[in-house]
Amino acid sequence: MASPESLSRALELRAELAEHNYRYYVLDAPTISDAAYDTLMRELRQLEAEHPDLVTADSPTQRVGAAPAQGFAEVVHRAQMFSLANSFDDDEYMAWVQRTRRLLGGEDFDVTCELKIDGLAVSLTYRNGVLERGATRGDGQRGEDVTANIRTIRSIPLQLLGLAPELLEVRGEIYMGREGFRRMNEAREAEGLPLYANPRNSAAGSVRQLDSNVTATRPLNIWVYALGYVEGGAVPDTQWELLQWLNSMGIRTNPNNRYYVTPERALDYYREWLEGREDLDYDTDGAVVKVNSRAHWETLGVVGREPRWAIAFKWPAQQKTTRVLGIEVNVGRTGRINPFAVLEPVFVGGVTVQHATLHNADYIGEKDIRVGDTVVVERAGEVIPQVVRSLPEHRPADSVAFAMPVECPTCGSRVLRAEGEAAHYCTNASCPAQLAEHIFHFVSKGAMDIDGMGPKIATSLLESGLITDVADIYSLQMEDLVQLDRMGELLAAKLLRNIEESKERPLHRLLVALGIMLVGGEVAELLASAFGDMDRLREASEEELTAIPGVGPKIAASVAGFFADEGNVRLVEKLRAAGVRMDAVEAPAPAEGLPMSGMVFCFTGTLAAMPRSQGEELVRSLGGAASGSVTKKTTHLVVGAEPGASKVTQAAKYGTQVLGEEEFLAMLPG
Repeated sequence: MASPESLSRALELRAELAEHNYRYYVLDAPTISDAAYDTLMRELRQLEAEHPDLVTADSPTQRVGAAPAQGFAEVVHRAQMFSLANSFDDDEYMAWVQRTRRLLGGEDFDVTCELKIDGLAVSLTYRNGVLERGATRGDGQRGEDVTANIRTIRSIPLQLLGLAPELLEVRGEIYMGREGFRRMNEAREAEGLPLYANPRNSAAGSVRQLDSNVTATRPLNIWVYALGYVEGGAVPDTQWELLQWLNSMGIRTNPNNRYYVTPERALDYYREWLEGREDLDYDTDGAVVKVNSRAHWETLGVVGREPRWAIAFKWPAQQKTTRVLGIEVNVGRTGRINPFAVLEPVFVGGVTVQHATLHNADYIGEKDIRVGDTVVVERAGEVIPQVVRSLPEHRPADSVAFAMPVECPTCGSRVLRAEGEAAHYCTNASCPAQLAEHIFHFVSKGAMDIDGMGPKIATSLLESGLITDVADIYSLQMEDLVQLDRMGELLAAKLLRNIEESKERPLHRLLVALGIMLVGGEVAELLASAFGDMDRLREASEEELTAIPGVGPKIAASVAGFFADEGNVRLVEKLRAAGVRMDAVEAPAPAEGLPMSGMVFCFTGTLAAMPRSQGEELVRSLGGAASGSVTKKTTHLVVGAEPGASKVTQAAKYGTQVLGEEEFLAMLPG
């Protein structure tokens, strides 16, 4: 019989885990790491194992996730969606292997190994090969109907290939790739929106949007790994064959899945991906090992929420503790003062971390982070180091709260906090730090894309006085460049060619490059499409700007304010005089005898057959024009995977013909 202390602790753990389940699964806003959650769950499991009378039907060890959120119709799963038992080291994994062999009567078994994707678990139901419903896992028995959102994810087939069963339900993980997550956050930062914390929560929040149009703009993907239910069709006898079968129907399965004759070989798989997971474009929790034979599954069965025939071998925790040696700030291209922590070096998630973002003064104040503090550091989304929390119990007695500087650390000008904003800004528009960051931004890939002009070369040009603003880049000569360290004539000639080519970037790329507050790639395309050239945009009033769908009052005020500044106007005119293009791409004069004469193509999303740049070159070689945005003169929009929503919207507005990749390829000769 459990003691009163054990009962009290079990009740306390259940309440705490229930709260974290709600924040993780329903709100998509977890307050603790996966490692900390696993520690709480392991403690409760241990208590219940020692005192079986403590086990109750509502214990979090007996169910998956949390109840469905309001706002979606409820879905009852035909078969329960399970969660997996975890192992955290070789001994725990081998204990599972020995236990499984014992339950199979001493018989050996083969296994499949799969990466455990850090995303949102969903079920997909196909009737006669056509997607009928998509649902979240919810509590394992009941989830949320998110079919409208699921249908927007291009890696999920709307219709299966070949002969599909009458009814087929599969399970998988929807995730957001790291690169897509980074681009999305860059766009949000440029538009003055809050940044998302990590790809996992971003994917979950995107799938659970009430407006599927929002979901359609998010870079989501899926890996399918399990069968939930089937009617009217034969099912392969093993998990490995099942994965191949699903893949043959056009269902996306992970190419890094592996088959092994013995379960001991799974240790090699785990170690391989423990080292190699940083090279993936998506986040993973660990490796999943499954008994391969589905007949063995029937023998092994399920205990509570967990099947005995599978186990998750988790990666080590991605959080570490270290000490804050200092809190410093740098100045961004917009004048924003960005605080960061200087840390005692600590190895986290495969890298040594010495600096971590602190976001803004409010973040530092809310978490009460001070110099000398011992803090918990993690790599958010396994990419961006940040301080998660401070441990005040280890704080030095003489510590003091951090205060933002009142003067810019670069130029000494006043630092002010804009009303209603969390950020502080340097008030000096000519601040050297802002100029350097502006140049780095101007030449970057999303802007003018001047390959070869990295931060080192740009800094050397600034320090030598060869450039004083971004327009001076276009006045550089061979004799200017060869005087820089490690800059020979061949490298200089290549850089000059790249600078010359950048003059032809379309208007929306120039707008991004100028660094107008709140104007990221999507907004820049809207502006370029609506006004067509720089002069018309410059003359636009705030009312005209806000009339554009997707451009709100803050963006309009920022754009109008930018062109109201005489210094900015002089910079634009200096760029114009240097030969930089100031308009959207126009249709070319008809070229006799070429199949795409008079056509203007715009590409959005990722093409499977070729890079978008190659598609644009093909169009030009066939007499057409390639535009970076959809305008009234755009005749065709080619849509690949993860397309930009603004381009699709503009195509509908102008009546532009929309082509899938296969339709575009069919237009090419031969």
